[in-house]
Amino acid sequence: MMHYSNWLIDLKNRASLRNACKTSPYPAWNNRGNVVDMQNNNPQPSEKTTEQMVTTHLWKKGYKIIKKIGEGTFSDVVKTQNLKDGKFYACKTMKQTINSLEQANNLREVQAMKRLSPHANIIQLHELIFDKETGTVSLICELMEMNIYEFIQGRQTPLPDHTVKNYMYQLCKSLEHMHSCGIFHRDVKPENILIKQNVLKLGDFGSCRSVYSKPPHTEYISTRWYRAPECLLTDGYYSLKMDIWSAGCVFFEIMSLNPLFPGSNELDQVAKIHDVLGTPDQTLLQKFKKSRAMHFNFPLKKGTGISRLIPNCPAPALSLLYQMLAYDPDERIAAETALRHTYFREIRMAEKKADTLHRGSGTLDGVGSSVIQNSLEHIWRPTRLGKQLRGRHTRQTPLISHNIKHVADPLIRRNVPHYPTELPKLNMVVPGQQISFPVSTMPTFSVTHRGTLPAITSKKCQSQLAKPRDESRRAAFKTYYMPPLDRKHGGY
Repeated sequence: MMHYSNWLIDLKNRASLRNACKTSPYPAWNNRGNVVDMQNNNPQPSEKTTEQMVTTHLWKKGYKIIKKIGEGTFSDVVKTQNLKDGKFYACKTMKQTINSLEQANNLREVQAMKRLSPHANIIQLHELIFDKETGTVSLICELMEMNIYEFIQGRQTPLPDHTVKNYMYQLCKSLEHMHSCGIFHRDVKPENILIKQNVLKLGDFGSCRSVYSKPPHTEYISTRWYRAPECLLTDGYYSLKMDIWSAGCVFFEIMSLNPLFPGSNELDQVAKIHDVLGTPDQTLLQKFKKSRAMHFNFPLKKGTGISRLIPNCPAPALSLLYQMLAYDPDERIAAETALRHTYFREIRMAEKKADTLHRGSGTLDGVGSSVIQNSLEHIWRPTRLGKQLRGRHTRQTPLISHNIKHVADPLIRRNVPHYPTELPKLNMVVPGQQISFPVSTMPTFSVTHRGTLPAITSKKCQSQLAKPRDESRRAAFKTYYMPPLDRKHGGY
């Protein structure tokens, strides 16, 4: 008991010492901009000093700080202006100290942004600034207007369905691109989803991880409200499907303007998920228990369902939402499959139509330029020229798509022209002056004979050649005699 009281007194003394360090009795302490550690007497830069250092090293690189637009646990974000071209950017400055430029380039966030760029729905890295004196790293990125949280905060009326559909389609495209590049985000939430007019871009890749890395991963990685069940119930055994769960929570929040699972702690987070989706089957819980040191038993709940929380939600949107919020990550929809969902059918058709028009105009321009540049080569390749002529004809457009569809046909079959009437067009390309013959080598085609030369009459040629052949045959018959064969015993 005495030892416990001594430990408690020592704990209070250390707490009072820390408070004394925070509030110095010297009136000019805060004006100096430095806080002195009482134990090791090493000066540590305060927040104001850090901002001054950031401002100084950005000014040296040609950037002026406009205002502060965000603050996180590991970084601060400010709006900057390039002094050379006058363009505005978002500058994210890391709070941790970096020793070298090589270490700065090897940061996980920097590597991810370089690998994922360029993409229409991924924040693009413009420049990396490293200050060797202070060890500060700043990432100059493109500037967006706001994030999804700021967009829906304080809004009273729900967003139009086409706006929600447009934003969710772009979010799924960003996740599909990330996952195809071997990266998953691990912190998808409204604060990290940036928008500018009708364009959505995913940002903040400081928590991303490779899909090929072996678990267990960090347990408390994503924000609690958007954390998938496998992140809550296992010791870090999760995969890229956790991003789909977080995107589903964002999907619900955009439509309803309220968070779906606002848990106050880990246990309350699981309880709120079960209140809506119900308690999962025991077989699924047993699969989660295999990678968890502690045991858990949840009370059976049926779940209210998502449709009661958003009664005006369209049926295709509700279908996609349930597939994104599947409790089992193996049954959860993938980002690539989500893009082909019925909910995005209109956007896909509009993209396909625009892509077809773009490719059609590019194909026609390419054919015209190739005919002009390679006209001499096409003279000696009639099959290739025939294809170009057919492609330039306005009524032969179905033939082009037909040939593309059957690319695997044999070469001879593809080179055969479809219409024999097009063959004379190939002869018209060859200039007549290039094929010249001397007059002396063509006496039989003189105009004076008019095609009535007796020397090439077929009857006289046959009569002159047939006479000696007939006489030789008659002489042979006269010289040799074939005796008749006698029959022996009824046979030959």
